[in-house]
Amino acid sequence: MERVDYELPEEDRGCPECGETMGDIGVDVRRELKLIPAKIVVVEHAAHAYVCESCRNNRDIVTPVVKAESPKPLIPGSLASPSLVAHIIMQKYSNGMPLYRLEKGFQYDGVVISRQTMANWVIKCAEIYLVVIYTLLKSYLLKETVLHSDGTTVQVLREVDRAAQTKSCEWVYRTSGCSERRIVIYEYKETKEKEHPQAFLKGFKGFLHTDGYQAYHDLPSDVVVVGCWAHVRRYWENLLKSIPKDKRKGSDAERGVAYINHLFDLERKFKDLSPDDRYKNRLEKSKPVADEFFAWAEKLGALPKSPLGKPVSYALSQRKFLDNIFLDGRTELSNNRCERSVKPFVQGRKAWLFSNTPDGAQASSIMYSIVETAKENGLHPFHYIRFLLEALPNVTTGSVETLLPWSETLPDYVYIPK
Repeated sequence: MERVDYELPEEDRGCPECGETMGDIGVDVRRELKLIPAKIVVVEHAAHAYVCESCRNNRDIVTPVVKAESPKPLIPGSLASPSLVAHIIMQKYSNGMPLYRLEKGFQYDGVVISRQTMANWVIKCAEIYLVVIYTLLKSYLLKETVLHSDGTTVQVLREVDRAAQTKSCEWVYRTSGCSERRIVIYEYKETKEKEHPQAFLKGFKGFLHTDGYQAYHDLPSDVVVVGCWAHVRRYWENLLKSIPKDKRKGSDAERGVAYINHLFDLERKFKDLSPDDRYKNRLEKSKPVADEFFAWAEKLGALPKSPLGKPVSYALSQRKFLDNIFLDGRTELSNNRCERSVKPFVQGRKAWLFSNTPDGAQASSIMYSIVETAKENGLHPFHYIRFLLEALPNVTTGSVETLLPWSETLPDYVYIPK
């Protein structure tokens, strides 16, 4: 906080009526935010060495040399520092800034750092340090009993035996609203085949919220797939929008939307209940609505490829997964929670467009995982990643747990100010 006081000079404080000196009766204060641009400083780490002159002059003994301790370099032989790399990660993976724009921004400040150098730094820090945090986060994620999953496309130019234009997949897995620890994990894979979620979720037992993608339906029996009612509603809403406004009232499309909206209205009323009470209320109030909806949809007898048949067929084909919400009060009516976690990746992709190599795509998955998990836990991505890059080169294996986003020993400065 800075304060600038504006006061009348002594000679101007005379009363215009009687000439007596006027006293200060109050202050009119206004506030503004002043931006102090970041600056880049070259820091030299000079580790001094010491020797005993007496011993050095004695040729009969080995001269001991003692060197002062200094922090290990983040990347040996480079100018990369924890704060600089954290800034690059923050700008690309949180603010959606492609590296060529960062390169130009550094040039305005008189610093030449190529986009290739920045990419190499990010990949190195991912492979050497941050993968340790990523692996731990994944292990904690798989200990949960309620998860969400979704995916989106990503283009990786130099995949082996694949054309540059081929679309790969960014799988996203995250904890649910009932979890004490909030974790978001991104995983790059070349395809959207079912073996990828099967491999990732190995050992997981519990409920998995997904959309209607078939790859999720072949998971082991320990995984109970919970369908997304928001996806069902979109089919009915799209049908309703295709009908002229004067013909919507009383239409099957309107009725289908009304059924599903009723389920979401009930769910909002159950929001603050305990999982057990929510489970009981769903069975008593929501399940009859869902059963009535499916019975009504079956009686419509719509042809599968007709406009009405598309939402009907989708709803009926997904029924066994949609009904799984009624098995446990911790489940959610939609997979929107995971879709919101996909969004930062999609927004960033619009700016940086593609990954050049699989190593870069894997590094991006690690970075998005740590950035989004940090946000979920109330941490400032820049300060948290800088903290990690300062700590990890010097930390012992057993101490890594203290660096996780929910650790009670994290310094105060890594949290987002309130």
